[in-house]
Amino acid sequence: MKVSLSLIFLFVFFVFTFTAEAQKLRPAPKAKFTPKPQTLRVTGNSAVVIDETLAVLRVRPSLFADTVQRMRRGRRVQISGERQADGVTFYRVSAPPNNSGWVQAEAVFGKFRRGDDERLARLVQASEGFDQLEIATNFLEMYPNSPLRPAILLLFGDLAEETALRISRDATRRLDRREMAASGAPLHSFYLNFVSLDRYRKLGIVFLFNSNTKNYHYEGASWREIIAKYPKSAEAVEAQKRLDSLKVKLEKRETK
Repeated sequence: MKVSLSLIFLFVFFVFTFTAEAQKLRPAPKAKFTPKPQTLRVTGNSAVVIDETLAVLRVRPSLFADTVQRMRRGRRVQISGERQADGVTFYRVSAPPNNSGWVQAEAVFGKFRRGDDERLARLVQASEGFDQLEIATNFLEMYPNSPLRPAILLLFGDLAEETALRISRDATRRLDRREMAASGAPLHSFYLNFVSLDRYRKLGIVFLFNSNTKNYHYEGASWREIIAKYPKSAEAVEAQKRLDSLKVKLEKRETK
């Protein structure tokens, strides 16, 4: 009986000692690491107001907050914060010379957000009239290296030429031939001083005038840029066709 108890004691001692040593050798469990969600850093970035429908500067980040002002397209702002509210993202911005507040993120565009050039290109295509040309101008100013630039340049030129023909009809209807003849000033000077050209000149658009046909034509800067910078693109082929057509239009004489 004594022998049996001794063996049991030794066995229990051996098991206890082995378990303790194994615990010492077992590596401690690693602490679980939960990565922080990566957020887009917007603070300190500049942006440009493009979508006037959404460009309401508010006192608080809420669609129900009081309005400071409605900002016009082309207004440059500086972003200093970001907050979610009412299902949208708001940027805290300073709007020189002396305004500040919160504006919905989709109202502004910048180089700090990936994909903003694509978003603005879609807005160009969805717009009409003068707004379409103005937004296209904003795109070309903001994204000189965008892969979408050749397509926007081609569209811009086509829109400008369509506008030129529309202004031609307007000028012919509104300019009084008798008054022009009485003044003694050259005919083309009346057309090139026509009031409807002013808003397009502010966008940097130049229209040429054919005195023979009494028609304006877009001078083709965007098409020439395509050929110079993107000569192997599909847009370059189309741009050359536009320039060839422009040359014919400017040399055309009035048909009787």
